[in-house]
Amino acid sequence: MRDLPGLTAFVTGAASGIGFALAGAFAEESMNVMLADIEAPALESAVARLAAHAPRIASVVCDVSDHASVLRAAQLTAAAFGPVHILCNNAGVAGGSGIEAISTETWRWVVDVNLMGVVHGIAAFLPGMRAHGQGGHIVNTASMAGLQANIGFSPYVATKYAVVGMSEGLAKDLAAEGIGVSVICPGFVRTRIAEGARNRQAAYGHAIPPAPGSAGAALAAAHAENAEAGLDPDEVAARVLAAIRTGEFYVFTHPEMRDEVDVRFAAIDAAFRRAEG
Repeated sequence: MRDLPGLTAFVTGAASGIGFALAGAFAEESMNVMLADIEAPALESAVARLAAHAPRIASVVCDVSDHASVLRAAQLTAAAFGPVHILCNNAGVAGGSGIEAISTETWRWVVDVNLMGVVHGIAAFLPGMRAHGQGGHIVNTASMAGLQANIGFSPYVATKYAVVGMSEGLAKDLAAEGIGVSVICPGFVRTRIAEGARNRQAAYGHAIPPAPGSAGAALAAAHAENAEAGLDPDEVAARVLAAIRTGEFYVFTHPEMRDEVDVRFAAIDAAFRRAEG
C-alpha cells in the first residue's frame, strides 16, 4: 500500500509507546486514525497531543482481551471514518518470568491481551477489509522474544512466539486478497510495557511483585533499565510505515540482535542433521 492519505488506520495500545508513535505517523500521512487503549486518561492525553490532526483523529476506550469491546471499537471506527485499511494489533503486557513465580492468573492475563487481543482484532476487522475490496494491511506487534527465549520461561515469550507464527500463517492465507501482513519484532523500545500491571483487569487478580532480591526482581529491574535506554518508538513507526508501503513481512529494528536468533537457528539445524544421521 503506497498511497496512504485518506485511508483509515486502527491502532490498539495507542495511548503510549509504539502505538502512539504509529498513530502519529499515520496522522502525518493524512490518514484517518482511531486510537484505541484501555487507559482512558492516557488516551485522552494522546489525542490532545495529536490535536493538530484533530479532524482525522478519534479515540475509543477498548480492552483487547474482550472480544465484544473490540467489536464495538470496530463499529465506532466504521461509523467515524468508513472502511478500515490498516489494522495495528499493538497492545501488549509483559507479565513476568521465573517458573515458580508466575501465577496462572498472570498467564491468563498475558495470553488474553498479547495473543487473544490479536485474534480479536483480526476477527473484528478482517471481514470488513475483505468486504470493501480496497486492500489493506495488518500489523501485529510481536518481539525479538518471539524468535528467541533469552528472557527465560514466561507468558510473554509464549505469546510473542504465537504472534509470529499466527502472522506467518495469516500472511500466507491473505496473500491473494490484496491484504498484506507485517509482524514487528523489536528489541528494547522506550515504552511503558513494564508498567502494564497498572491496567490489569480485576478479573485477573492483583499483580504480585517479585520478592526483593529474587531473580525475578533482578530481571524486572534489568528490563526497566534496558527499556529506558531503548529505541525511540518513532523509529519503530518509521520502519512499520516502510514495511506497509513495500509489503515487507518481518519488521526488525535491532539488527545487532541477529546473533541471538542465529544461535537458535544453528541449534535447530544441528538437530535436523542428527536426525538425518
